[in-house]
Amino acid sequence: MPVPQSEGTLLLVGASRGLGYAMAKEFLQHGWRVVGTVRGGARTRLHELSAKSAGRIEIEVLDITLPDQIGALRSRLAARNFDMLFVNAGITNNPQETIGEVSTEEFVRVMVTNALGPMRVVEALHDLVATDGTLGVMSSGQGSVSNNANGKREVYRASKAALNMLMRSFAARHLADRRAMVLMAPGWVRTDMGGPDAPLSIEESVPSVVSTLLAARGTPGLRYLDYLGRTVPW
Repeated sequence: MPVPQSEGTLLLVGASRGLGYAMAKEFLQHGWRVVGTVRGGARTRLHELSAKSAGRIEIEVLDITLPDQIGALRSRLAARNFDMLFVNAGITNNPQETIGEVSTEEFVRVMVTNALGPMRVVEALHDLVATDGTLGVMSSGQGSVSNNANGKREVYRASKAALNMLMRSFAARHLADRRAMVLMAPGWVRTDMGGPDAPLSIEESVPSVVSTLLAARGTPGLRYLDYLGRTVPW
């Protein structure tokens, strides 16, 4: 897929490692500036990339499960304007654990991190994004109800399906919004979260994720897309 060459500023939530870090690096290569968030104060790969970026990568601290931190980030960025907000942060759990086996605490942990937290970020920060900009959230093909033919990863699937529904509700409340909105399914990728058995490498997924996000610019409304730009059934 040809990549539109452009410059812009991206607010990337969850950029310290894995897909988020790779996205920051890829957008940097396309001439964008990136404000990326990390959890806590530990040095990450994003800090190393920032040190080599000639000021084009800035780092903010955010734990999306803590509303006070979301509010504080909103205050710090109140005077900024972004071309794209993309929320990548998320977690997984034991893929073999069924809904009958998962503890209440673990269920809440996954749901808060994968559905409630990302949407709190979107609600708090979307007005920092230009009227012709893009709002994106990292979903998963496993959030598709239609495509669930073999079960497994039940709690993770449920959290991503919840995220999809909440983002669809957000879009329904903002029908006059001219911004592009994307729920991104990046494919099953070999990361710390995806595990060693995943069929895709980061290099096979992330450049296409970025291409798809850039190609979506200028098309208003919400779409559920995979990394190759194909529509995923709800």
